[in-house]
Amino acid sequence: MYKVDIQTDLKEAAAIEARRNREKQRQSRIFNARYRTMGVDVEGLKSQVEEQILRENAEKQRDDAFDADRVQYDKIAQMLEEEERQRKRQLEQAVVKFREEKQQPSMSREWDIHDPEVVRKGSPARVSDDDPRCGPSSMQRFGGEDLQAPARHKLQKEQNKRVLEEQKTERERDLADQKYADILEGKKRIELDQRALELARLEEECRRAKAMATANFNRAQAAEEAQQQRLAQQREQDDNYAEIQNHLTGDILTENPDVANSLMGPHRVIPYRWKGMTSAQMEAIWKMQAEQCMENQRLREAERQRDAEWEQQQHLAARAALEMEVQEQNFRLQLRKSQDAYNKELADAQKSNLRYLEKEVYTNAPTAQYYLQFNTSSR
Repeated sequence: MYKVDIQTDLKEAAAIEARRNREKQRQSRIFNARYRTMGVDVEGLKSQVEEQILRENAEKQRDDAFDADRVQYDKIAQMLEEEERQRKRQLEQAVVKFREEKQQPSMSREWDIHDPEVVRKGSPARVSDDDPRCGPSSMQRFGGEDLQAPARHKLQKEQNKRVLEEQKTERERDLADQKYADILEGKKRIELDQRALELARLEEECRRAKAMATANFNRAQAAEEAQQQRLAQQREQDDNYAEIQNHLTGDILTENPDVANSLMGPHRVIPYRWKGMTSAQMEAIWKMQAEQCMENQRLREAERQRDAEWEQQQHLAARAALEMEVQEQNFRLQLRKSQDAYNKELADAQKSNLRYLEKEVYTNAPTAQYYLQFNTSSR
């Protein structure tokens, strides 16, 4: 398993999560009655389209970077697989060569059993009357006549010696084979460790290159943003200087009353240039305020009289309302009794009808799971 598989899983998980978010947003729009009946926000849709385009461009750039990394990792993996096939081929060739040189069938201890030339190489069934292979049933030798005991003992010792030497040689060969296998296994482990270190080094180089590219991009953006901020500050400072100069040389700070005269008539002024009222205008305003105070006092006296009359009317109306409320309570009590009797009759009829529906008509009532299946998707 290589690193490219992890990148594919992350991309698929991100796509699934994006689809889920879009489905939730669609459900929130469709299930919102107010939004569905009043229409859609065109500006909001435009901003969403722009955000989607920016997001797609960012995803495309990220996918291109992932594709480049994936291609590089695939090339590295192919190179490593080719090296592994070469090593495996060399090891198999070495094993075949060892078997051809050291493990011939004629070198095994059981070769005399499987030798196809054993009959031609073997001796006849009987060579002479003193043939040691002839047993008692052959009437050639009898019990107690062991004439070949020394030769047999010598032959047995030689055979034991030869068997021991063969066992020793076999054991040394097994030890050599085991040692050679251990050496091959150690070399293979070293090669695997070196390949893991090489992959880690390549991955670290890719990560550093990506981080360096990201840092360069961020620095370029930071420099561009700083330049834009400096230009904006310079423009703002120039505008402030111009505004200050206009205020210093304008008619507002020079206190020129003629600048407030409007071209629409002598009785009209320009509000943002007006310097204040004259003494005649102030006296007229004070006179008008005194008249307004007297008028307000007269209105308050009339309102006090009207409130007194309203209070008397409310008192009389409250007494009449109390009497009507007593009559209404009596009427409600009688009406309540008649309604209780009528409701009891309706309840009995409804219970009998409900009992009939539950036992005769509605024998298969839907469960809560039946109602949970509605309004679960926007499609």
